Amino acid sequence: MQAIPILCVDAFATKPFSGNPAAVCPLQKPAPDEWMSAVAAEMNLSETAFLIKTGDNEFNLRWFTPTVEVDLCGHATLASAHALWEKGYADKGAPIIFNTRSGNLKASMSERGITLDFPLITPEPCELQPKLVEALGVLSPMAIVKAGPDYLVELCCAPDVKSANPDFSALSKIPMRGVIVTAMGEEPGVDFVSRFFGPAAGINEDPVTGSAHCALAPYWAGKLGKTAFNARQVSKRGGELFVEISGNRVLLTGHAVIVWEGQLLY
Repeated sequence: MQAIPILCVDAFATKPFSGNPAAVCPLQKPAPDEWMSAVAAEMNLSETAFLIKTGDNEFNLRWFTPTVEVDLCGHATLASAHALWEKGYADKGAPIIFNTRSGNLKASMSERGITLDFPLITPEPCELQPKLVEALGVLSPMAIVKAGPDYLVELCCAPDVKSANPDFSALSKIPMRGVIVTAMGEEPGVDFVSRFFGPAAGINEDPVTGSAHCALAPYWAGKLGKTAFNARQVSKRGGELFVEISGNRVLLTGHAVIVWEGQLLY
């Protein structure tokens, strides 16, 4: 039996018990998919990240929800970068490259925090989705578009985003990873707000969803005429992100805090 380190890191947070918690598990060698899935179910967080070092500041990275493996995850990547730097797995003086299902992703330190370099997701028009609107329980959405594996629904105002109360059972039956609801920000210094619901992926509501902002950034760029945004995810825990479009990439910046660390016996 071997002891494998595991940490819980609150991402897009400046203090413990805020932002989005992710489990981070650095491995010495590949582990069976069934074991990683079981660990993620045991952690019961939005995502558990598994990492294997492949070179200087380079790691293979996979993400699992309690029920499925996902192709892209922002908060668990931010959490992984923070944990690797803080615990000495990676050189703090250099960026980290993650090899993932979504290609190479980069994390680097910046004045604002940790910046992730992610692929931009272009929102695309789609047919009216009456079952989606019904499951969300919202009235007269401003727009519905397809955003990669998700739907993006614009509501008329920030209070409508905050008060949304979906029927998660009905929402889980719609073929998608999840649904992003968003509206223009109403508070000073907040360009837009959002929430993310993903019951089909085992997550009724994700506290802060970095990957959703890969689509939110270009969506709001077309409406606000700018390419850099202060964003707020208005879940119960909530989180703040600085988001910037750079060519066909989206830069996501935030902070992270290690909350606990321990060992898995395997």
